[in-house]
Amino acid sequence: MNVSRRTDAVLLLVALVWGSSYLAAKTATAALPVLTVLFARYAISALACGALVAFRSRRSWTRAEVRVGSLLGITQAAVLLLETYGVAHTSAANAGLIISLTIVLTPLLDRTGGRRLPRTFFLAAGLCVLAVGLLTAGNGLHAPRLGDALMLAAAVVRAAHVSLVGRLTTGRRIDPLHLTTVQTAVGCALFLPTAAPALPALTHSGATTWTQLLYLALFCSVFAFLAQTWAVQGTSATRASLLLGTEPIWAVAVGVALGGERFTLWAALGGGLMVVGTYWGQSIERRHRAASRVRDGEACPVMAPTGV
Repeated sequence: MNVSRRTDAVLLLVALVWGSSYLAAKTATAALPVLTVLFARYAISALACGALVAFRSRRSWTRAEVRVGSLLGITQAAVLLLETYGVAHTSAANAGLIISLTIVLTPLLDRTGGRRLPRTFFLAAGLCVLAVGLLTAGNGLHAPRLGDALMLAAAVVRAAHVSLVGRLTTGRRIDPLHLTTVQTAVGCALFLPTAAPALPALTHSGATTWTQLLYLALFCSVFAFLAQTWAVQGTSATRASLLLGTEPIWAVAVGVALGGERFTLWAALGGGLMVVGTYWGQSIERRHRAASRVRDGEACPVMAPTGV
């Protein structure tokens, strides 16, 4: 397998892992409280990141890495809190599709270039809003269920988080592994007090629950982030974003095939519109940003990592 195909395969694997994270989180929260699941995921991720930092070539830490990582650790924890509570109260397929709104919400919040987005981008965003309405409709129109509403909130907060990542890391000497390690340590500290009462239940959890927790921490967090960073360096941002954009498709496939979830006609239509809307909006924003770079020589395409 040549380098290009290997890079594409890694990016597709990352999208698959992120898409499967919703079912894994839903399964884990059925056995343990949400806050306990979050603490365990952060604790395992922090230990793994710490081990990677210790065994790789030594590089000094910077104040920017600690300061920026601490702030981003708080915003990332807020995203995962909303996502995990959300997926616990909706289907994994719905969760994966609704959170993909991040793709069209991020450019609306990330206005560092100071240029207005094309009108067609707002048409794509409107198509995504319609898709959310169909996804939450089920067999008839009604107010969004709690889980769907929480995933909507998570998409907004995640878009703000991604925008903040761009603003705080651009032009700074920041090691991605150091940044991730700080974020996981902050998340671990934030969720420890609330998870402490349920720690005995965590230690007595069965093999299935621990498998889900290890998968969420080691594959959906540590592996996915590092693999994405490696793969993006070996391909174009356009190709990477298209491959990673398949995540909601994987979320639906895993939810239906492994989770036994069923799609109504309205939800299936909404899922299709969501995929079309996010891809359309992503392509419009990518062309707009590329044109801005040609004119001003600034900025890079925003890559919005998702997954629970």
